[in-house]
Amino acid sequence: MPAMNDILAVILGGGRGSRLFPLTKLRSKPAVPIAGKYRLIDIPISNCINSGVYRMDVLTQFNSHSLHRHINETYNFDKFHTGFVEILAAEQTLESADWYQGTADALRKQIFQIRSSRAKYVLILAGDHLYRMDYVPMAEFHWEHNADITVAVQPVRREEASRLGILKRGQDGRISNFAEKPKDPAVLSEFISRPDEQRPFLGSMGIYLFNTQVLIDLLRNNPRFDDFGGDIIPHAIHHCAVYGFDFDGYWRDIGTIRSFYEANLELTCQNPPFNFFDTRQPVYTHSRFLPGSVVEDSTLRDVLLADGCQIHQADITHSVIGVRSVIAAGTKIKDSILMGADYYLDEAEADPAKPPIGIGSRCHIEGTIIDKNARLGADVVIRPFPSGTDYTNENWVVQDGIVVIPKNVVLPSGTKIGPSA
Repeated sequence: MPAMNDILAVILGGGRGSRLFPLTKLRSKPAVPIAGKYRLIDIPISNCINSGVYRMDVLTQFNSHSLHRHINETYNFDKFHTGFVEILAAEQTLESADWYQGTADALRKQIFQIRSSRAKYVLILAGDHLYRMDYVPMAEFHWEHNADITVAVQPVRREEASRLGILKRGQDGRISNFAEKPKDPAVLSEFISRPDEQRPFLGSMGIYLFNTQVLIDLLRNNPRFDDFGGDIIPHAIHHCAVYGFDFDGYWRDIGTIRSFYEANLELTCQNPPFNFFDTRQPVYTHSRFLPGSVVEDSTLRDVLLADGCQIHQADITHSVIGVRSVIAAGTKIKDSILMGADYYLDEAEADPAKPPIGIGSRCHIEGTIIDKNARLGADVVIRPFPSGTDYTNENWVVQDGIVVIPKNVVLPSGTKIGPSA
């Protein structure tokens, strides 16, 4: 049987990430911080390392500087190890002057690098999902069924079906039909695969294992196919042996502000659905060598607290507090995500015209995402808007009722944001 070392993982860096704006204003989706100290790209890379897949290419194109820096600073195998995490940035060549037009087109433009790896199989992963998965059982399923393509699938709720690729599968596990993000109720009714009323559909997780030559042939013979879910997979099920591999563990597509917000806050629970404390399958990230957090005379309830924070006489409930967060006295924070800061501000570098990095005194923050290096003055009040509200201001954005303070924004003392402000 083949080995995991025969597999090359290709992680898709994503496009403009408009549904995660403004978190993607200055970074790509996989570089968005999560759980206080990690980035989304850490999830698929850690899954690969824990599964024995040590050869990884990350395809990037949009706002990729911070992603490149994070990968270069974090994932360095020693000289005696054959593994690598390599950046494959979109580039103009003699064959093509276009940027990546979609997920499949991105790999088409990197066929030379894929062939150069001499990998027999290509594992295609998204860079913006939260899950823990051992890819070994999926690879063994692929080999045992002599598959050309294997798609990781899991049960899907009715309300999620229109956002995913939905499929039908035979008793032998072979996929017989596939629809990408179907919205027509009549089409959806044809794809009911399970007796479970809550989760009647089978959905693609966007995780694909290809025989390398099959992948190259599909990409070269169908130059107008730009996406895997919309083009390649629906075509392949009629010409190749395409199988569905069951995965029923936790999996979350972090594609919108609402899903990002909810996935983060779920991590503050006593028994979170995704466990970062798993010692057998850890999630790796950049080692920052930060001091332990200091909490002075404060009340914290259901809080995920990262390293290097300074919290003074604050009241924090059901929130994520990211690295190097500074929270001044008298502040209340509830149902919020603070991403923290990239650096500490020295007193000599402080600008007297601006509040320091962090949250000022006597603030009330609720239902809010505050990106890195934001500066909030004293007595700032932020409250959530009704669900479904979208609004854009010069210094803040509302997505589905959630207030988002972008990176590096300064909110003067006394600023009030909310439905009644």
